[in-house]
Amino acid sequence: MLEEQIHKFLETRQQTEAICSVLETEDYVVQPMEEVSPPKWHLGHTTWFLEELILKKQNPAYQYHHPGYRKLFNSYYKGLGEHWVQGERGRLSRPSVSEVYDYRKSVDDQIQEHCQSNAGHPSLEKMIELAINHEEQHQELLLMDIKNILGANPLLPAYSSKDKRKKMAYEEKWIEFPEGVYSIGADRNKSFAFDNETPPHKVYLNSFAISDHMITNGEFLHFIQDKGYEQPKLWLSLGWDWIKQKNIQAPLYWQKKEKDWHEFTLYGEAPLELSAPVTHISYFEADAFARWMGLRLPTEAEFEICEAEAGLRAHKNKSDTIYHPENPKTFQSQLWCWTSSHYSPYPGFTPFEGEVQEYNGKFMCNQFILRGGCFATPAGHYRRTYRNFYGPDQRWMFSGIALARDLT
Repeated sequence: MLEEQIHKFLETRQQTEAICSVLETEDYVVQPMEEVSPPKWHLGHTTWFLEELILKKQNPAYQYHHPGYRKLFNSYYKGLGEHWVQGERGRLSRPSVSEVYDYRKSVDDQIQEHCQSNAGHPSLEKMIELAINHEEQHQELLLMDIKNILGANPLLPAYSSKDKRKKMAYEEKWIEFPEGVYSIGADRNKSFAFDNETPPHKVYLNSFAISDHMITNGEFLHFIQDKGYEQPKLWLSLGWDWIKQKNIQAPLYWQKKEKDWHEFTLYGEAPLELSAPVTHISYFEADAFARWMGLRLPTEAEFEICEAEAGLRAHKNKSDTIYHPENPKTFQSQLWCWTSSHYSPYPGFTPFEGEVQEYNGKFMCNQFILRGGCFATPAGHYRRTYRNFYGPDQRWMFSGIALARDLT
């Protein structure tokens, strides 16, 4: 079992580096905004996680690769000492990119040696499993951040020139569910899940329906043309303040050139594809659009029930590599869908033990849940109980809109 884990671990680590392999050295250090971390930092942080929470934790005599990295690559673990300010990660010219790659190789080698000599350690397999999932989370974050880095450059350089997207036709259908008591949440005793997905519990839901297609660029364009960004009645109070203060008039990465809209993607800038699902949407925008439609956003319980009981989610194929959503179907893992559910603990929530108790629970404030996965989510990483979360004004992640309605 541990041998299989190590193989998966090394494969995952290599995939992270493959994502970065097309970057120029200069791309590794840029930080256009506070939320975005430079690729070099992601490479260092995921390695710090292994060094601090496995190698040093399980072997107190372990000598750090570089003591200074403890501060530079600690993200937010207060119990593990000081950490560098998130918004200043782009100021770090050193360690160099090559030094960070050396750091990764050194720690990977030591992880393999540690696993070979400590196969019976009671928590080793669980921590390697968590480390794999942590690395996979950062693979998705890397693509989000790389897109923002490239999109902030006036030259709008492309990440990839191999655009394999196809135009998708669709017919909207509503998936209906009767009122009743449903089960949601994950059981960590059966398979891996993050602590915030647990424990399994019952919820009562009124009858509801969820659309089987996400909102497209063309549909959102109608919202803009109807002056949706200018109608206070559509917006939450904080959302209205946000669009006025930030002068928000369209989704992130949209640009109007003369009479036509264009969109920056990881394939570079191109004319807006009206049939593709709209992406990089904030909770405020998703909520306003739903209100404009006379509908609402689903709750996270409704979304999970729909995935689980309708059996609609397609399994992602590793060979299907795309870098922008193409399919507007809600349950095809193209975009994370905003829900109206605040990010709060489930009844009976218990955080991970030890230092990793800070992994999720400390963020259960002022954020909303997104469900469904996205095209950048690594194959096999997503599960229907997965709870992603962001602040209501954030939109550099791969987020979109699914709509729901009441049937009573």
